[in-house]
Amino acid sequence: MSEPVIVTKELTKVFRTYRKEEGLAGAVRGLFHRKYKETKAAAAVSFSVREGEFVGFLGPNGAGKTTVLKMLSGLLQPTSGSASVLGFNPANRPTALKQQFALLMGQKNALWWDLPARESLELNRAIYGIDRKEFQTTVGELTELLDVGDKMGVMVRELSLGERMKMELIAALLHRPKVLFLDEPTIGLDVMSQKKVREFLREYNARYKVVTLLTSHYMQDIEELCERVILIDHGKLFFDGSLEEVVSRFTSTKIIEAAFSAPLPADFVPPGKVLERNPLQLQIEVARTEVPQACSMLLAGGLVCDLSVKEVPIEEVIRRVFGEQQEEHQHMLGNIERD
Repeated sequence: MSEPVIVTKELTKVFRTYRKEEGLAGAVRGLFHRKYKETKAAAAVSFSVREGEFVGFLGPNGAGKTTVLKMLSGLLQPTSGSASVLGFNPANRPTALKQQFALLMGQKNALWWDLPARESLELNRAIYGIDRKEFQTTVGELTELLDVGDKMGVMVRELSLGERMKMELIAALLHRPKVLFLDEPTIGLDVMSQKKVREFLREYNARYKVVTLLTSHYMQDIEELCERVILIDHGKLFFDGSLEEVVSRFTSTKIIEAAFSAPLPADFVPPGKVLERNPLQLQIEVARTEVPQACSMLLAGGLVCDLSVKEVPIEEVIRRVFGEQQEEHQHMLGNIERD
């Protein structure tokens, strides 16, 4: 097995923010004795990623995802702990590392708005010192994969959001990075643009074995691209494994869907929790151990024409997981305040 490309050990980032007291007297006191609040954006985060892995990095807003990516990119200095990317310490911002990784943030622009896309990419070529022949080969391949060859002469500001994100992807991959950090790359895109970006990322990762860390609030991105997910909340990593493991570890129920050839009796009481019900269809959620009994109960009436048992959708699982984490965090804060 190959050596890990990314390794973090107890990686921690603490932000100190000044808390101004109310009123004039508070402002005067603040001149001599300031009160600060410390927030752990990342708390002892440890994980490793190997060559070719496409990992989903999930958490609610403010969980610490972007903070970790910025520390791995060298944009933020960790308060404590360590990180290694391609054998380099990103905190030192070595040039050799900058030439081998890329960070793409869906809400940030790396291209010049008042230049045609082609000229913006030319500027990036000059910045990275890429050979012109290699540049032309790379741009040709990427524009074909993303189907934007006819948009190269269009001003960046005149491109649609989807087209602009595709150009941002090309700019991020011009220098053939070995590590790619993607922070919400499909945010704001329409369904077709999201699909095209996902197809491109899947093919590119498979072709070049690029280590990819992806944060996204669109679970379809995660389901289609990532075999492994890392869950983080309030700066703490609390799960690292496959999507299947997320479902098996954090849910104890399954969903049963039944279709009926005749309307259900009005007094029929289905087992479990009813998610959807109409005269000819029923969707219920039951404990895994009660699935056979529930199916037997539905079939006993002889009216069932279709029956299926499914896992709880991963999006709903993740929503519940972070909801529970939020409750635990609030409970912990309450205990601290009482102490």
